[in-house]
Parts: sequence; C-alpha cells; structure tokens
Amino acid sequence: MENQETAQVTTANGVGGEAPAPQAQPELTITDLQNLRAIIDTAARRGAFPAAEMQAVGSVFDRLNKFLEVVTPQTQDQSETPTA
Repeated sequence: MENQETAQVTTANGVGGEAPAPQAQPELTITDLQNLRAIIDTAARRGAFPAAEMQAVGSVFDRLNKFLEVVTPQTQDQSETPTA
C-alpha cells in the first residue's frame, strides 16, 4: 500500500512529475501559402534580395506558385458548388 501512495509518474527524461500534455500539430493552410507567395513577390519587387539570391528565391516562388495553381482551382470548385 505504501508503494501506491508514493508512486510517481516518470517522464521520458526520467524526472518524476505529470505526463506532458500532447502538443497540437502545426497547421499550414492554402491561405497561408498564398500569403507567403505575396510576401515573396512584394519583397522581391522592393529589392529585399541581393542579385546572388534571386535565383534561389525565384525557384522557390515558382514551385510555390505551381503548387497553388494546381490546388487553388480544386478548392474553389468545391466551395462554388451550387446549393439548390
């Protein structure tokens, strides 16, 4: 009986205490990606990137833009379904 009264929960690092609460998974939405594309575009137009970095920035922008072109029409088609 004494063991039950003095028992502690052992965490992953071996220190006694309560078990940690599960953390929420990070979320990234299509709107977040569209905002990121706008930020990159604005920063590039304002000259925030030196010439030596423009190829890398442009490559990431192009990949992001192509992804959004594929994904965005699908989400718009689903949301524009007529309700009769």
